[in-house]
Amino acid sequence: MNLTLRVWRQKGPDDKGRMVSYDVPDVSPDMSFLELLDTLNERLVLRGEEPVAFDHDCREGICGACGVVIDGVAHGPRKATAACQLHLRHFRDGDTIDVEPWRARAFPVVKDLVVDRGAFDRIIQAGGFISAPTGSAPDAHATPVPKDDADRAFESAACIGCGACVAACPNGSAMLFTAAKVSHLGHLPQGQPERRSRVLGMVGAHDAEGFGGCTNTGECTAVCPKGIPLSTIADLNRDFRAAVRSAPPIPSGRPSPGRSGTRS
Repeated sequence: MNLTLRVWRQKGPDDKGRMVSYDVPDVSPDMSFLELLDTLNERLVLRGEEPVAFDHDCREGICGACGVVIDGVAHGPRKATAACQLHLRHFRDGDTIDVEPWRARAFPVVKDLVVDRGAFDRIIQAGGFISAPTGSAPDAHATPVPKDDADRAFESAACIGCGACVAACPNGSAMLFTAAKVSHLGHLPQGQPERRSRVLGMVGAHDAEGFGGCTNTGECTAVCPKGIPLSTIADLNRDFRAAVRSAPPIPSGRPSPGRSGTRS
């Protein structure tokens, strides 16, 4: 296959970026997209040029590090597939492919295709955990969990935190990610003691990081490589409303947790 890549090049967060075209001839259709970028970088290095910076780690569709926008779609055109598992056989010989970083205010570009996704870590730090000491692992049957709750918890736990939902959302919202992390623990018995403080803290952190508001366009779930459903956001909405109703009154002059209208 002979392909042309138009890649976003940006030396640093304060520099102005631009699209640069590279011809990449004689590549195998069995290559993954990241192997295509590897091949491009090998050829750039041999020519004495700066290689393209991009994030990657496990290359097995598990870690979520391989976040790039391919031809305007987060992770590329194949549904429920991370960029590292996208193969060139899904493109045509002679194609020109645009490759860009996640574009969101809360994900500043570090270099080329690499963005800072530290905002996700700070959302997790605001409540995406169980702080009560539980001792050693209990027997699997010690605490019965209804199958529907277990299925919903596992469904939400599949989120790999890649940020595709943010890159696809016209508002730059991370509500699908936040909802998955809230819903995962909210459906389990161990998550109940902190259920209300968790959703208030994580939604507040989401808004503070500069992510946009959710308007239920559904672009997030359309590109999610793990297929997290839009109904997960409805779970978050229910928990958030319940937590707000039960929260003590906020003293005058202090901001409320979360902005009005961002979860409707």
